[in-house]
Amino acid sequence: MAAPSGGVNCEEFAEFQLMEAHASRDRVIKNCIAQTSAVVKHLREEREKNLDDLTLLKQLRKEQTKLKWMQSELNVEEVVNDRSWKVFNERCRIHFKPPKNE
Repeated sequence: MAAPSGGVNCEEFAEFQLMEAHASRDRVIKNCIAQTSAVVKHLREEREKNLDDLTLLKQLRKEQTKLKWMQSELNVEEVVNDRSWKVFNERCRIHFKPPKNE
């Protein structure tokens, strides 16, 4: 992510700090969700093979909880994104209109 030059105007702020930051966080959270989903899938398969393994069950529950937290974090990120754009539009609407792909 490149830094804006000198004084920050509304266009540079929207492009460099809002759009890229939101896209980056969204990508990272989705990547974590994908990785944890793969682990959960693998643990479920192992659990089906060995129903008596309590350690495996405990590990599966732990990973499922982590996955739920990450999915929740994605929802939180969406709220943060919406609120950030709302504040941006309130402050900079007379100076710059961002593209519609928020």
